[in-house]
Amino acid sequence: MYFAALLTLTEDGWVASDTELDDVETLADLIGLARDASPDDDPVLVFIEQEDAWFGIVRVEGEDDPRIFVSDGAAAARSSYGEILTKELLGDDRGDDTADLDALDLDGTETGEPDDTEEETQAVGDVPAAPVGDRQILEDLGMSEKELLALGTDALSEIADALGASEMLETVR
Repeated sequence: MYFAALLTLTEDGWVASDTELDDVETLADLIGLARDASPDDDPVLVFIEQEDAWFGIVRVEGEDDPRIFVSDGAAAARSSYGEILTKELLGDDRGDDTADLDALDLDGTETGEPDDTEEETQAVGDVPAAPVGDRQILEDLGMSEKELLALGTDALSEIADALGASEMLETVR
């Protein structure tokens, strides 16, 4: 189950609204929702949370490119809305299993056996089970990168509290 909310920073403070993600199929759809919430180009934070497994924040300000943070890339990538965010952060081709032959260093001596001298690395296209995206997304709003990375299972409430918007978020929960 997902929870999604929009927080808009107006000259009068934060305004929160519940949002439905039923019609969101792309990042552009999500950004459109955020821009519709702020006709004056005020900063808008889109919070998405999946049953305490992961949370994501999309920050939209006017026509600037959106800033995105996801608490756990691997968990998010396994969900429809999280996949929208991780694809943007890590590239659309991460799930493509076909190798780009031009990028391989093939000199004709390959045996097909693994090279024991090379360190094991994460396979290309794997999504890390760690935070991904803009870790300073809330820095200018009162939450440091260190605080963001240390958040627990009630992350959205902790973020809203740090931003002075906890009452607003609780009203839409």
